[in-house]
Amino acid sequence: MFLGKVIGEVVATVKHASLAGRKILVVEMLAPDRRPLGESVLAVDSVDAGVGDLVLVVDEGSSAAVVMGLQNPPIRTVIVGVVDRVDEEAGSR
Repeated sequence: MFLGKVIGEVVATVKHASLAGRKILVVEMLAPDRRPLGESVLAVDSVDAGVGDLVLVVDEGSSAAVVMGLQNPPIRTVIVGVVDRVDEEAGSR
């Protein structure tokens, strides 16, 4: 699981049936201090996230299947939360 920032949306008019009606977003991976790591992934949206949102992302196929309620979907990465803020205790790093 990691924090990310939505930086784009994928438009695919033809896709696997299990992805019908689902939004695929481009998510930039962030370090715990919200610094961009220079790597991005494609993730299926399950929470109505949008470009610019800070999001919580699951990057495990089996977790993605559970979240999406599908058996063996062609999905590895799912956005499972829109993050309002991250609170850290002083000296936690």
